[in-house]
Amino acid sequence: MDKMISMCGLVCTTCPAFEATRDNDDAKRKATAAEWSKAFGKTIKPEDVNCVGCLATGVHISYCEVCEIRKCGNGKGVKNCGYCADYACEKLTKFFEMAPQAKENLEEVRKHR
Repeated sequence: MDKMISMCGLVCTTCPAFEATRDNDDAKRKATAAEWSKAFGKTIKPEDVNCVGCLATGVHISYCEVCEIRKCGNGKGVKNCGYCADYACEKLTKFFEMAPQAKENLEEVRKHR
């Protein structure tokens, strides 16, 4: 499968939630839920670790359903934030502090759009 770049610049196809869903791997869902619960300081259940990529519509996609970056991009009708006229907005700038690889991915998208 080709690399799928999410709205914020993360690579969906290398995300453990995406991989667990794609492979229907309950052990990976459980491990991911435990890791993310610890990292984010909130309880994430294994059954909530289901994702087909944040760019998908009409399906259960766990956290992506409430992601403010995703909502913004969908509202603007862009493929991902690399295509947005307001790149890089404050939401993205804050996110990049936590995920610098996402910025690199979106910068690459911007070069080739």
